[in-house]
Amino acid sequence: MSGSPPIIELVREASRQLVRELGFMHESLAGTDLSPSAVHALIEIEKHEGITARTLSAILRLEKSSVSRMLRKLILSGDVLEEPGEQDARERRLSLTAAGRNRVTAIHAFAREQVVSALDRLSPDQCNVVLDGLRLYAGSLAADGPDPAPPLRIASGYRPGLIARITEMHALHYADASGFGQAFESVVAGGLAAFCDRLDRPANNIWSAIHGDRIIGSIAIDGEDLGSGIAHLRWFIVEGSVRGGGTGRRLLSTALDFVDRNRFEETHLWTFAGLAAARHLYERHGFVCVEERPGRQWGSEVLEQRFMRPRP
Repeated sequence: MSGSPPIIELVREASRQLVRELGFMHESLAGTDLSPSAVHALIEIEKHEGITARTLSAILRLEKSSVSRMLRKLILSGDVLEEPGEQDARERRLSLTAAGRNRVTAIHAFAREQVVSALDRLSPDQCNVVLDGLRLYAGSLAADGPDPAPPLRIASGYRPGLIARITEMHALHYADASGFGQAFESVVAGGLAAFCDRLDRPANNIWSAIHGDRIIGSIAIDGEDLGSGIAHLRWFIVEGSVRGGGTGRRLLSTALDFVDRNRFEETHLWTFAGLAAARHLYERHGFVCVEERPGRQWGSEVLEQRFMRPRP
């Protein structure tokens, strides 16, 4: 391409025009009083519930000090909540407040209107050319940069090694977080094995988050064990090394899509007090805590919590 200067200059000119038309030359963006970097930060925090500042810095291609200053402003404005991580309190996890979610909803509405207005002037074939071209160009620009969010896929149903891998993730996580031991691991393995025997029934399903050939997360909907019309969300776990990168959000959204398509009246789940990032994720998806009680069935006492989500 070094021998084709005309196209280089034409791409540069088109890029400058795109930046101007989208409003990036202004001090604020998307109909807000926020800087472009703050707008992008809010969108990424929405996408990746529980993300860390370090990961956000990599996604935005900004220096950590710049991201820290920006986040401090967003926290003070009431848009972002910062809490200690479940595994390491020094690693702060980010999520949107109710005000932040409202602001991001308005940002999305503004941006969608921009896109709709532009694409309405083009034919369907031209729209596809635009999409393909933007994807190719953005991907090529990012080719030499870091990959902050490793690619993964969500697969449904049983696969070899599923029971052992999900049991392993639960055993390792809860041994560290809550001191659970062999009794807990045995219950997880036995219950999961029995559930997999019922996967041929339409009310039940299980999903795995897969990176390469490795399962790094799971979630299941048991549509039978709590009675007619009630979905039981079970075995929701994400490997510690990828928490905060959006894997849990994708798994939960996939499971709840299944729940809504099958028109369950309610969805229930059991968890433990103290898992702040998980609780924010549940509440963001319409769950409310309806019951709390101490329990020792897993080997050490915890405050068990039952969350419920009514059908939207």
